[in-house]
Order: sequence, then C-alpha cells, then structure tokens
Amino acid sequence: MAYDDQNIFAKILRGDIPCTKLYEDEFALAFPDINPQRQIHILVIPKGPYLSLEDFGANASTEEITGFYRAVSKIVQENGLSENGFRAIANTGDHGGQEVPHFHVHLLGGEPAGKMVS
Repeated sequence: MAYDDQNIFAKILRGDIPCTKLYEDEFALAFPDINPQRQIHILVIPKGPYLSLEDFGANASTEEITGFYRAVSKIVQENGLSENGFRAIANTGDHGGQEVPHFHVHLLGGEPAGKMVS
C-alpha cells in the first residue's frame, strides 16, 4: 500500500487542518486525540510519510527513529505521565485497528488503563 498524502494526519502536518499542538520538533508532532479514551490521550506522529510502525522501523532513518522516540519521552515527561504510568499503543493495519494510515502512537494516562484484552 502506498502512502496517501490526503490522510488526516498528513493534512494536519501540512497545516491544512488545525490541531492543538502539545509538542512539535523536526521529527514529531503531538496533539490531543479528538476522541479521548482516558483522562490524558495524546497522539504522537512522525513528520515523515510512514504508514505504520513496521514501515517506520524499516524505512525511516536512524535520526528520524531516534528523534521520534526521544520526542515521545519528552511528551511523556512534560505531561506528567511518568509518575503513575501510561499505556503506549501503535495500532497497525486492519486487524490492529489502525484508523488513519499514518504511523502514530497513542499515549494514554491520567487514570488506570486496565488490563489488556486477552
């Protein structure tokens, strides 16, 4: 599958659709999820055109990967998620429940996340 530059996250990155920026640097952009599942629900997206976690890991440069995950750590710290813990989720593909075809990480916190479904 080819990257679709008309997906909502690509439009947000271009500035075509506004968002409430919680964090931005050259590698990542973070903003609140419009349908929060916990008290704190932040989406973190890389600036590059990557479809999924797998695509990002296979095709992003070492600098992009390092920069993205360092940004995730900063966002966790800046939003007070470290103290009590948080859940990080990267849904991938249809079976993984991915809704937007642009790699992104959900950071959920501020309250207990509960057990993973088995």
